[in-house]
Amino acid sequence: MAKKKNKSKVIIALLSLVLVGVIAGFGYNIYSKISNDIKGNEQPVREYTLVIEKSDFDDEIAAKLAQNGIITNATVWVNWMSSHYPDFVYINGEYKLSSDMSYDEIAKKLQAPDVSHKTIKVAIPEGYNVMQIAKTLEENGICGADEFLEECKNSEGYDYEWLSEIPDNKLIAYRLEGFLFPATYDLPQNCEPKNVIIAMLDAFDDHYSGAMKEFCKKNGMTLFELVTLASVVQEEAFDNTSAENIASVFINRLNSNTKLQSDVTYFYARDLRDEYGFSQKVYDAYYTYRCDGLPAGPITNSGESIINAVVNAPKTDYMFFYSDLKKEFHFAKTYDEFVELQKKYPWKED
Repeated sequence: MAKKKNKSKVIIALLSLVLVGVIAGFGYNIYSKISNDIKGNEQPVREYTLVIEKSDFDDEIAAKLAQNGIITNATVWVNWMSSHYPDFVYINGEYKLSSDMSYDEIAKKLQAPDVSHKTIKVAIPEGYNVMQIAKTLEENGICGADEFLEECKNSEGYDYEWLSEIPDNKLIAYRLEGFLFPATYDLPQNCEPKNVIIAMLDAFDDHYSGAMKEFCKKNGMTLFELVTLASVVQEEAFDNTSAENIASVFINRLNSNTKLQSDVTYFYARDLRDEYGFSQKVYDAYYTYRCDGLPAGPITNSGESIINAVVNAPKTDYMFFYSDLKKEFHFAKTYDEFVELQKKYPWKED
C-alpha cells in the first residue's frame, strides 16, 4: 500500500509540474501578446480614422481602437494609459491611425488631430440670415458655407413637428431660414452642417412658446407665417418699441389685402438672385412690392424679443410708417397723414 501511495504522490507532483508549466506558458504567451501589442507588433497592419467627439468617454475611445484593429484589448489600453499618461486629455478631432503604431505613438498622435473638432464659441446675432450665418460658420472653421446653405434648402429629416407647416412651395429659397435661432453656440470645428442646424433648431424649439401658438390660432396664421412676419419686422425695427407698432402696420396690411411694401425685402430678394443664383421668380416672390402678402419665406432669423413684439403687437389703425433722419419712427393711419409727417419729419436730405 505504501508503494501505491508513493506512486500516487509522484504522479500528482508530475501533473502539478505540467500544470505549472502550462500556466506559465499560457501566461508568457499572454504577456508576449500584450508586450507586442504595446510595441505595435501584434497584428497585421491596418489603418483606421478615429473620430473623437465631445461626448466620448475614455473607455468608448478604447473600444473604438480595439474594434477597429488598432489595439487588441481595450482594457489593456486603458490601464496602460492610466499608468503612463495619468493626466491625459483626449482632444476632439479625426486621427489617422495604424495598427503598427506603438501605444506611445498612438498616445502622442492623439494630441495632434489630422482634422480638428475643437469646440469653439460662435455667436449668431439676431437678424442674421442664412447667408450671413454660413459665412460666420466658415470663418470659424465649423463647416463650409456652401454646404451649410445647401442643407438649409431642405427641411426633411429633422424631427420637429412644426417644420411640417412649411408649405410645399418651390419659390422658398431656404426652407430653414427663420428657424435658425440666434444665440451663442459651442460648436465643433469641421463638423457636418446638419449637426449645426440641429443645434439651432433645438434652440428654436426651446423658445417655441404657448404665446406664439395662441397668436397663430387667433390670427389664422401658421408658425411659418409668424416667423416670416417677424423676420420682416426684425429688419425694419430699431428696437422693441418700434417693432410692436411696425408689426401692427403689417398685420393691418395683411388683413386688408394691401401689399406689405417693405423695402428690406428688396435687399434679401436681390441677394438671392444676384449673389446666390436664384431665379427672377424667386426674387419676385420675396420682394413685397411685387408679391401679395408675406414674402415667400423668412428673410432673416429673428430673436425672441422681436418675435414677442409681433405676438404682443397692439391693435392700431396704422397703415404706414417710416423713420426720419434722426432714426425716429412715425406712424400714420392714412396716406395723406403719412405725407404730412414726412414733410414735418424728413426722412431724407433735400
